[in-house]
Amino acid sequence: MPRITPASSALQHAMQSLERLVLEHGLDGRPRLPPERELAQRFGVSRTTVRAAIQRLVSRGMLQTRQGSGVFIASDRPAAAAAPWPPAPWLGLVDAQPALRADTLEFRMVFECAAARFAAQRADARERRELAGTVGNMRKAVRDGDVAAEAAADTAFHAQLAGASHNMMLGRFYANAIASLREHITRNTYDAGRDAALAARRALERLRQHEAICEAILRQAPDDAALAMRQHIEFVGRQFQA
Repeated sequence: MPRITPASSALQHAMQSLERLVLEHGLDGRPRLPPERELAQRFGVSRTTVRAAIQRLVSRGMLQTRQGSGVFIASDRPAAAAAPWPPAPWLGLVDAQPALRADTLEFRMVFECAAARFAAQRADARERRELAGTVGNMRKAVRDGDVAAEAAADTAFHAQLAGASHNMMLGRFYANAIASLREHITRNTYDAGRDAALAARRALERLRQHEAICEAILRQAPDDAALAMRQHIEFVGRQFQA
């Protein structure tokens, strides 16, 4: 077993930190990474170590370097910023097989309750600010009756939550499943608004649920965050059974 030197430890730390950053940026739609100097300060290592870590991730296909432009997440990764509407082919399958919607809700119940719990335990100050800002965007969208903006903020919130969990497996799994989950969240929002008499009340309830999740994360209360997420997903399921 090779001896772990300070240099190799620093490189390993930089690579692990960079992998987490790749997941976070890939999930919230920012494909370009910060400059080397900023990364070195954030990770507490030298720019040389950051450069070596970047090259390792380039060789793995996770990053791409563009001369004069910077370092970018590889273009074949799922893009969280892609327009969630009109629906992709996956939604056509959901329309043809409604049971898939229930399956997706079950999947989200398992995955997102865990993500909310971990985010409450592990989110840093920047991530908590971003989650609160996204809830603010949702609040404005609900106030304005802007269903498209609400759906976009809702999707962004859940993507940020996965990144804030700081769990590499959850983050990678979400990155792979994000297209389906994004479409599911968006369709739920649009479908929920088809009944004009209930649309405003349901939008307000969805907002309150996201506020509760965010508030629990800001308080660093993992049990409350997981419970608030469970209540949100249960609500999403109930509104289509009515």
